[in-house]
Amino acid sequence: MAKRKTEKKAKNSPTTKQKSGGRKKNQSVPHSFDYDLLVIGSGPGGHRAAIQAAKLGKKVALAEKNAMVGGVCVHTGTIPSKTLREAALHLTGYQERSIYGASYTVKEDITMSDLLRRAHYVINHEQDVLCHQLRRNNVDIIAGEAQFLNPHTLKIGGGSSSASRTITADNILIATGTKTARDRKIVFDGEYIFTSDDLLDIQHLPTSITVIGAGVIGLEYATIFAAIGARVTLVDSRPRLLDFIDAEVIDTLVYQMRQDRVTIRLGETVSAVETFKDGHKTKVKIALDSGKEFATEKALVSVGRMGATESLDLGKAGIAPDDRGRLKVNDEYRTEISHIFAVGDVIGFPSLASTSREQGRIAACHAFGYETEPLSSFFPYGIYTIPEISVCGKTEEELTEAGVPYEIGKASYKEISRGHIIGDELGFLKLLFHLETRELLGVHIIGEGASELVHIGQAVMGAGGKIDHFIDTVFNYPTLAECYKTAAFNGINRLAQLPQSADVDKDSLPVSM
Repeated sequence: MAKRKTEKKAKNSPTTKQKSGGRKKNQSVPHSFDYDLLVIGSGPGGHRAAIQAAKLGKKVALAEKNAMVGGVCVHTGTIPSKTLREAALHLTGYQERSIYGASYTVKEDITMSDLLRRAHYVINHEQDVLCHQLRRNNVDIIAGEAQFLNPHTLKIGGGSSSASRTITADNILIATGTKTARDRKIVFDGEYIFTSDDLLDIQHLPTSITVIGAGVIGLEYATIFAAIGARVTLVDSRPRLLDFIDAEVIDTLVYQMRQDRVTIRLGETVSAVETFKDGHKTKVKIALDSGKEFATEKALVSVGRMGATESLDLGKAGIAPDDRGRLKVNDEYRTEISHIFAVGDVIGFPSLASTSREQGRIAACHAFGYETEPLSSFFPYGIYTIPEISVCGKTEEELTEAGVPYEIGKASYKEISRGHIIGDELGFLKLLFHLETRELLGVHIIGEGASELVHIGQAVMGAGGKIDHFIDTVFNYPTLAECYKTAAFNGINRLAQLPQSADVDKDSLPVSM
């Protein structure tokens, strides 16, 4: 329960009953500031912070440099990429091919406009919803780029399209997100060589594409293009894909990518990327430090992201970003200047839309003296590759390194009726639990619906639950959620194989499946 630091209980507790209508008009602001809170950036963190502060009865403004609210998440990042994925899966009939055959497709000759039609529809809808939420909570939306003049004063706007305004605020929250990192040795033209931020502007789907950088974004787009039928080459200097994800899950992803004709080149560093003419066509040549060279129709460079703080003139606020433009904050999301907060991707790990939202809410509470619970350590990752991946909790590698005795329970989608119905026989769910206490320690899923399915395990872990919870729970049939019961039986059956001297109460073990 959130509490005022100077009171026993707050009537407008942000985690209990909140005001439904925001601040009253013409509400006075202490110290003669224009606003109690000025939020810079309208992505998930900034949006949630602005609304939380408004619910507390504060006078709030949100500055957004782009024409539409929503930030990178809505316009070039999360929402577009996930929508393109769904469009690709639908139009290609990809998920039905295990049933109807490898040649099955919903539409022949899929075009970029086919994919973008769905993406633009979702983007416009999300933008409208976010804008409506801000306005109904009386948050003032100020168009223009923000620049600090001093720790409490900013200039907003002043570009070619609008005159600048000077705004003062008692508290300021920076939620400017990130921008794609660009290798200075590469000439980006937006058509043949581009970043993920440029992808929605390409005119034609490539027949071949090289993705440079096998982070989450690079992997997602590599698998989307492969599903559409492009010949994909994936290049990364690291020896392993996504080392924070369970190794067995990654092995399954790599297997499926290779089935989709993706060429994976790990441990390779790109030395040059340049266009060349092949008759009347323009192509891209990729050169590697190892001496390898190959041609591709297009190149997507996804080598990380930088904090979007360059234009803020943070020095005038007394704040210094790191060499990647990111800001350092404490447990309350305060920067070194106590009334200036930062949340979301601009502060680095974990750089998820879901955690950014919670960071924004928590920061707004702290800004106005409300205590609230810190961000839970049990948050899920959703990686929208094809197949989909979602995880929560510890990996086998982490538990082994920490010396934690554990056992696994595993269920394959092919064991579950729902897996056959939807045509996904490759997916699986794996539970990690403590060998002695049977407490659930990790959930790792690859396959259709993984990012939805993971929340069941997340809830049990958050409550300190044991693997036995799934044995005693009745799940709808047929559903993928049944994987939890199957995996729990599998794990407890493994315990039953231990010798009698082991610290296991075998009389308490359920009947095996």
